[in-house]
Amino acid sequence: MIALCLLPLYILVNLYVFRWLMRWMAACHPILHGLRLSLAVGAVYAFFALSMLAGFLMPPGPAGRLMKRIGNYWLGVTLYMVLAVVIADVIRLVLRRYSWIDQAWLCSRRMFVFGGALCILVIAGISLYGVLNVRAIRTAGYEIEVRKDGGRLDSLRVVLAADLHLGYNIGCARMERMVGKINALDPDLVVIAGDIFDNEYEALEDPERLSAILRGIRSRYGVYACYGNHDIEEKILAGFTFGGKSKEKVSDPEMDEFLERSDIRLLRDEYVLIDDSFYLYGRPDAKRPGRGIDVRKTPEEITEGLDLTKPVLVIDHQPRELQELADAGVDVDLSGHTHDGQLFPANLISGLVWENSCGYLQKDSMHSIVTSGVGVFGPDMRVGTHAEICDIRIRFTGPSGE
Repeated sequence: MIALCLLPLYILVNLYVFRWLMRWMAACHPILHGLRLSLAVGAVYAFFALSMLAGFLMPPGPAGRLMKRIGNYWLGVTLYMVLAVVIADVIRLVLRRYSWIDQAWLCSRRMFVFGGALCILVIAGISLYGVLNVRAIRTAGYEIEVRKDGGRLDSLRVVLAADLHLGYNIGCARMERMVGKINALDPDLVVIAGDIFDNEYEALEDPERLSAILRGIRSRYGVYACYGNHDIEEKILAGFTFGGKSKEKVSDPEMDEFLERSDIRLLRDEYVLIDDSFYLYGRPDAKRPGRGIDVRKTPEEITEGLDLTKPVLVIDHQPRELQELADAGVDVDLSGHTHDGQLFPANLISGLVWENSCGYLQKDSMHSIVTSGVGVFGPDMRVGTHAEICDIRIRFTGPSGE
C-alpha cells in the first residue's frame, strides 16, 4: 500500500530529473537536442525507471530476476540524482538573491553545463561507492561484562549477524564472505537476528548451494536464529511488501525447511539452556510474529520461570522494549533491523527513530547491541554505513567468574 501511495511521487521525481537531463544535454551541444536522440534517451531512461515495476510483474525466472536487480540499483541511483539536482537548483536560486554575484555568469550556458557535469560525476561517484562498499563485510567488536554466574564458562564469544535478506540482491558470494569472516573468529555461539530472507523464497539464487554454505558455519554451541519482519512469503516492490490486510503474515514452510537443512535452529518465542550455563531466547518479530504465534510473549513472560542467576541472552529482530527487557532481567539483547539507515541521509535520522539505532547501549544492567546487518533493504548499496557482523566477547563476573 505504501508503494502504491509513493508511485505518483516516484513518477514526478523521475520526470523532474529527466527534464533536467534533457535541458543539460541541449545546453552541452545543439546536436544533443535532436528529436531522435531525445526519444532514444527517453526510452533508455524509461527502461531503468520502470525496471522495478517490470520485474515485479514478470513471472519468476532469469529475466524477472535481472529486472528486479536493475530496479533495485536504479532506486538507489534515483535517490542521489534527486538530491544532487535539488541541491544544485537550491544553490542556484539562493545565489540569484545576491546582487554582488555576476548574474549573467550564474545563468550562462557554460555555468549550467559545468554544474550539470559536476552533478553527474557526484551521482556516479556516490552510486559506484555504494555498490562497492556494500560488498565489504566488516567486523564490529564489543567486550561486555555480565555480573552473573556463567556456570562452566568464564567467558563466551558470540557472533551476531542479521538482515541477510537472501533473495534478488544477496546470494552465494555474499554468504561465502560472511561465513568466512564468522569462522575466522572461532565463535562459541552464532546468532542470526532476523530478516534471513527477503520475503520471496523463490528469489533465492540457489537454495541448495546457499544451504551448504550456511552449514559451513562453525561454532561450539551451534547457530540459532529468530525471524524478522521480512521472513514471510509476500511480494515485494522497491523494499515494500504487498499482500493485503486479509492475508496472514507467515513464513513460507520452505523457509523453515531451508533453515533446518542449513543447521540453523529457529527459536519461536522460546528459549534453550546451553551447556547448563546460560539461556538463549529467540523472540518472533514485533509486527509479524509468524505462523502459530498470534501475540508474542512480553518481556516479563520471557523470563518467567527462568533461573535469573544464570545469564539471559535474547535475540530480537527489532531493538524494541529495551527498558522492559532490562527490567525483566535480560542481560544481553541482540538485534538488527535498522541497517543503521543504510543510505545517506537516512543514517543521519535513524537515531531519531530508534533508541539504539546501531552499536552499543546499556540499559541499567542490560547490554543492547544492534548490528547494521549483512544485507540490504531495496537498493543493493550502502552509503555512510557498512555491512557487518559483530564479534561480542562476554565476560561472566558472577560468583564463579570473579
